[in-house]
Amino acid sequence: MIDLMILFLLLKRDLTMYAIKKHIADKFAPFTNPSFGALKPALVRLEKGKFITSSKVMSDGGKLSAFYSITDSGAKELRNLLLLPFSNNPVQFISDAKIKLCCASFLSDADVKVLCENIKAGAYLHRMNAKKILEDEYNTTDFYQKIILDSTICEYNNFISMIEGFEKENERNS
Repeated sequence: MIDLMILFLLLKRDLTMYAIKKHIADKFAPFTNPSFGALKPALVRLEKGKFITSSKVMSDGGKLSAFYSITDSGAKELRNLLLLPFSNNPVQFISDAKIKLCCASFLSDADVKVLCENIKAGAYLHRMNAKKILEDEYNTTDFYQKIILDSTICEYNNFISMIEGFEKENERNS
């Protein structure tokens, strides 16, 4: 997901690694907070893949700074990353779906439709799994697990409703 966030941020302007970290914190902090230790290898990986380029610039204070910019193949990679299938891990799914939705403005209307369909399919699956556990007559879940499962089902219901709202808005705008 870090590659996706970096590419999305570089669409708007060239940034230093420090500025990328700050912009990730500003835009994505409720969902993720990668460290500099995770950011640097991602930048190296993206540059090796020719999805970004870097240029060294001397600052007014005399410090050499590397500015990163996205390439045309980086924009294509961003689209690919946004449309990649989701993880089957429910915790990873919800986090990734939220990050991808925050970057959906980059996509065409048709691609947003595909993204929303993929997210809804995953949300339905994870909600069904939670319901199955909750409704299993042989399940010996305790009070706390039942409350958490019920809350999880409500969270997925809200998430699905939100996606359906995005789909309606997308249809209205196209």
